Amino acid sequence: MDQQHRLTTLDSGVRVVTEAMPSVRSVSLGFWIATGSRAETEAEAGLSHLLEHLLFKGTSKYASLQIDQIFDAMGAELNAGTGKETTSVYARVIDQHVPEAFDVMADMVFRPALRDVDSERAVILEEIAMYEDDPQEKVFDVLGDAVFGDHPLGRAIIGRAPVIAETPVAEISRFHAARYTPANVVIAAAGAVDHDAIVALAAERVRRASGSPTPPTTPPAPESTPARLRFERKDTEQYHVCLGGVGLSRHDERRFALRVLDTIFGGTSSSRLFQEIRERRGLAYAVYSFTSAYQDTGQVGLYLGTRSDNVAEALAVLGSELEHLREQPATPEELERAKENLKGRVVLSLESTGARMSRLGSEILAGAPLLSLDETVERIEAVSLDDVAELVGELWAPEKLSAAGIGPEPSRFDDGLEAIGPALAQIARSPVG
Repeated sequence: MDQQHRLTTLDSGVRVVTEAMPSVRSVSLGFWIATGSRAETEAEAGLSHLLEHLLFKGTSKYASLQIDQIFDAMGAELNAGTGKETTSVYARVIDQHVPEAFDVMADMVFRPALRDVDSERAVILEEIAMYEDDPQEKVFDVLGDAVFGDHPLGRAIIGRAPVIAETPVAEISRFHAARYTPANVVIAAAGAVDHDAIVALAAERVRRASGSPTPPTTPPAPESTPARLRFERKDTEQYHVCLGGVGLSRHDERRFALRVLDTIFGGTSSSRLFQEIRERRGLAYAVYSFTSAYQDTGQVGLYLGTRSDNVAEALAVLGSELEHLREQPATPEELERAKENLKGRVVLSLESTGARMSRLGSEILAGAPLLSLDETVERIEAVSLDDVAELVGELWAPEKLSAAGIGPEPSRFDDGLEAIGPALAQIARSPVG
């Protein structure tokens, strides 16, 4: 399953990257744009998300209903997403429909009409209200605030309601002109794709931007800050708890060791957290660890949702597992099982045109090397017990962990943190920021 990608940079600045998969008839096509919540000021918080929605409301050439009808007629699904550092618009179509799909998507990305703005503002305000009502989702942003503080990485991607409701259309247009420039766009395609044909489509439909818009300034990596506690009181059936801290950037060579560590700690059904908290004690339905990687930093964390009566016991077990992780980061058996798990997931993901397209777009946009399957497997296989232990000491040290929670009573949350260990007990006793 060799990966053969081709990359072309057009005169306009757009980069086109493709990967052919001769055994399929479909093509996953995506436009990746270098804009997200990280590059927003406080006054712009949510404009990347709002703009992503407005791309679907029509273009200079296609009305909103036409866009829906065109993709419905193809039997295809068009979607988009906004992240901390990127926005993407993507679809999966039969190979014969690529030219038409490309034309519509290019028009959406580069020439949105920005019409029906108020109705879409209302949709996003409903989305924000839904998000506020979902503590299992919101607690991750509460943790982000605890870990990154006032840095834009600590803000929710979804945005602030006043920005969504009140930003003038002219300001949204200016935001688009500054961010959606050809040099900030990568067009990625994987599947039954001809690279030269995609390049020709891009050359025809993407013109050099007029003028010289100033690209957004990406804030530097957040400075090291003390561990913090964030808690939001809400009448919920469960307490939703996250612990975490600063992780590794997407360019850090140790990222493969971190994936192995995350798999061992809480990333699978055989992981330590899942087995000890859910399977053996029945203290939670959802419990897991996770990682996020950005251009120059990252985040590690874990999530636990449990009923009020179980908070103290569940967090005490969590504290025991954190101590166990520091004392014995991995056994040889755990290390081998985690590496085999990761290698299997990598290989299985390569059977998906969507996964390959996403990999191409996100890695090229980030300036990261596109490793072959063999290179990726070699990096995973090279991870040692010492590599894992080093990361535990650096990333999961108790004094570096921030805590976030949502639930009925802060006192019960604070008592639970005391059960985890002295370092978290100290931030529980500190004023809540």
